[in-house]
Amino acid sequence: MASRPGLQVGIAQSALGYVLTSLGAVLVLLARDLDLPAARLAWLSSAFGVGLLVTAAAGPRMLKAGPRPALRAGALGAATGTCLLAAAPSLPYAVAGGLLFGLGGAALVLVTPALVSGPGVAARLTRVTAASSSAAVLGPLAMGGLDALGPSGRLALFACVPPLLLLVAGLTPPGYTGPAELPKPRYGGASEPCPQPVAALQVGYRWSRVVLAVGVEFCFVVWAAARLQDTGVAAATATILGSSFPLGMALGRLAGHRLVDRIPAVPVGSVLTGTATLVIVASATPARVAAGLLLAGIGIATLYPATLADLLGAAALPVPQAASLGALASGAAILTAPALLAGVATVLDLRVAFLITLPLLIALNGLPGRVPSPGPAGRAAEDRRRQP
Repeated sequence: MASRPGLQVGIAQSALGYVLTSLGAVLVLLARDLDLPAARLAWLSSAFGVGLLVTAAAGPRMLKAGPRPALRAGALGAATGTCLLAAAPSLPYAVAGGLLFGLGGAALVLVTPALVSGPGVAARLTRVTAASSSAAVLGPLAMGGLDALGPSGRLALFACVPPLLLLVAGLTPPGYTGPAELPKPRYGGASEPCPQPVAALQVGYRWSRVVLAVGVEFCFVVWAAARLQDTGVAAATATILGSSFPLGMALGRLAGHRLVDRIPAVPVGSVLTGTATLVIVASATPARVAAGLLLAGIGIATLYPATLADLLGAAALPVPQAASLGALASGAAILTAPALLAGVATVLDLRVAFLITLPLLIALNGLPGRVPSPGPAGRAAEDRRRQP
């Protein structure tokens, strides 16, 4: 049976995944409903990125008394924003909904590492994100199916509001006393902790890897449905076929929690994602693009859990600070990568723009996950440097 914190995180991430992975479909349907070009709605993902940056700055203070206040406030904000996105009759309501969902959803992201930290965090994060991805499959399917029946498919967003309200009502872990400290990072089997410059490098490298992993993921999250629509299918069909990407994510993460600590998850996932990108760019039919999106989802599935787990274990930071760094990384990625893809699409076209994920994957694998030990001589030099 799942623990109460595990149940909380599962509910929060499932609701969050349902909406987040539907952002591409929301973008397509909202553009049609409001008679606007899709490029004008690229801010939808940016709103979530802004929320992550805000919560990253306030994270340690928000988690000082434990995750309960942040969890409830985040669930309430996400529920309110989702309702506005679902029913927005005009652009200002949609903007308000996007911002509220961004802030609330970011708070839910912030509390997740605090509730799953400790030994085996990579596997637990993969299980949690598997719940998110499983629910995410339903989002585009529900929106596309409802839209095909007549009402706007955006109304399907209301389905995730009741679980969020359960969290607002107080489904929280009893007796929770706050997040635990992460273990100090060490050099291989050595007993002494990392010297400060090496620990700082570890944070910088691993933080950058989270930025790149999330950036690649959200390029697909935001623009998958639009890429399918670009093949000539209707908005409802593109929305339904767009579920192939979260389906791939769900399959990858359901299997990934058993494999993420046993295989080089980032290189393997990057190869799969890069191959899928080439398929998506080279294909002209919706079936082939959907197949590429399915493969991309499988490849991307373990990138975020693996890189976030590396960050959480890198620098002897308390969990609130580590969680804030994770939120900051995700916010920076979500603000920049989908917008960069949109910018390339305006100059060239959307199909070619997906190629920007390839250099992001190359950079992700080029950055070291761990900084090598400086050895005894290096540690002696570090000790001398610290002496007055």
